[in-house]
Amino acid sequence: MLDQYGREIDYVRISVTDRCNLRCTYCMPEDGVDQVRCEDILSYEEIIKVCSAFGRLGIKKIKITGGEPLVRLDICQLIADIKQLEGIEQVTMTTNGVLLAQMAPKLIEAGIDSINISLDTIDPKNFKELTRCDQLEQVMKGIETLIQLDYPHIKINCVPIEEFNGDQIVKIARLAKDHPIAVRFIELMPIGLASDYTPISRETILEQLTTHYGQLQSWPGKLGNGPAEYYTLPDFKGKIGFIEAMNNKFCHKCNRIRLTSTGFLKLCLHYNKGIDIRDILRHSDDLNDITQVI
Repeated sequence: MLDQYGREIDYVRISVTDRCNLRCTYCMPEDGVDQVRCEDILSYEEIIKVCSAFGRLGIKKIKITGGEPLVRLDICQLIADIKQLEGIEQVTMTTNGVLLAQMAPKLIEAGIDSINISLDTIDPKNFKELTRCDQLEQVMKGIETLIQLDYPHIKINCVPIEEFNGDQIVKIARLAKDHPIAVRFIELMPIGLASDYTPISRETILEQLTTHYGQLQSWPGKLGNGPAEYYTLPDFKGKIGFIEAMNNKFCHKCNRIRLTSTGFLKLCLHYNKGIDIRDILRHSDDLNDITQVI
């Protein structure tokens, strides 16, 4: 599927819930946000139908997100069902990892192709301050469970923030030294609550890692479907990656669209223009109607 700029759109990020079991300070206020009514969130049957339409249009890769996707019941069955759809080649997930240890075997059995774990700090005190929850031990247990199960496609997503983890970059990167894990540093977006915090630049991170681990070498390969640029380090089993939406814009090669938990299809995270797919789903049983609108 080509957009009007000639970009091939073959990847969709689908939020399956707005619920989350953490309360990260740069994501939501301390008292949380108003939750969407259950009846307003797409059912699994509706998600499957939309994914069938995506497959017809050339979408090959689907990322399951939230909120926190693992809080939604029977999420592993949804993944297994999407994997069976014609045209869909990969189903991946981004999770905060809190429930990962207990669900990892079922996720692997369902056929999940890659698991990204959001982890901004490995210091228990900082984790509790950042997420307003004391769950770091569970997150680390989830990562360890994947490693013990020899799961090969693990990525760590870390948002470097001077106020929270500026002194932990080297320690977080070490996860890629000891294990075949890709640790990606994702640039803080200065929007909403995140605008109150200070991002840490790629240059600063590279300098720290070079001082502690040696000279980084640019790695030309790709790991997954996103825009990350990767480096290798001496004696590292994994890779170090960077995603910079502000200082290294990648809009010209964007290959994705997004579907919110309420069925709103949008072209970009930071724009509210789009299409209400839910309304079409609930008023038409014809898959051609959905495909045509998309």
